[in-house]
Amino acid sequence: MEKKTTSRFRQFINLPIELVQNRTLIGNLAKNDFKTRFAGSYLGVIWAFVQPIVTVVVYWFVFTVGLRQGRPSGHPFVLWLMAGLVPWFFFSEALNGGTNALIEYNYLVKKVVFNIDILPLVKVLSAIFVHVIFTAFTIVLCWCNGYIPSVYLLQIIYYMICNFLLVLGLAYFTSAVVVFFRDLTQIVNIVLQIGMWMTPIMWQITIMPENLRWIFKLNPMFYVVEGYRSAILGHQWLFSNWKLTIYFWCVVVLLTLIGRNVFKKMKPHFADVL
Repeated sequence: MEKKTTSRFRQFINLPIELVQNRTLIGNLAKNDFKTRFAGSYLGVIWAFVQPIVTVVVYWFVFTVGLRQGRPSGHPFVLWLMAGLVPWFFFSEALNGGTNALIEYNYLVKKVVFNIDILPLVKVLSAIFVHVIFTAFTIVLCWCNGYIPSVYLLQIIYYMICNFLLVLGLAYFTSAVVVFFRDLTQIVNIVLQIGMWMTPIMWQITIMPENLRWIFKLNPMFYVVEGYRSAILGHQWLFSNWKLTIYFWCVVVLLTLIGRNVFKKMKPHFADVL
């Protein structure tokens, strides 16, 4: 029992060690992955921002003009909406990319000397390039609307790390399973569609009966989305809800341990299946 616990703990702490040891290779692969997604198109990387911006505009029109949403938590709806959509766009793109990492890079999986453990990490890092720029765009837009950046905004780095580690733990699990069960790609897409509406991104959790709110708070993305809003709009410190913080990190550690363990067990069979 003690050996199993030690082995699982090593899998968790080995993740940042692998990141440091392979930082150059991971960085180059992530940049190359980002560039190749838009290779051959006239607008290039601009397409990476077109979809999220169009999505924001559509949701803003539907909820503000059509359904006449007010000012959630006293903030302009479009700013409140963008602050919640920014982390979700990254989570969705990174999980989709991470899930298909081994299939997309199957030629590297078949190389005996290549460390395939870094492939899910490469896909998640590839998604973060757009995320950083889109986050900066949201901050500037809020600034133009009177939300002057303050020391609270530094927390955005913390919540980016939260989002990154959450999706990475999931990506290790899904990338391993999808090699043997290809339908998982479609399942992930469906779960993401449902998850977007189950997470208070376009609606406030205060509209739910108080005795039911805890159910939605079990979703770890609730912590991340609310964190982004607190950093950009709310001017609230992260430790103001320490119970939710503890719960979130317990979930992240658990998902990472499960994901890494499944990845390690299935790893010897990847090349045979692909």
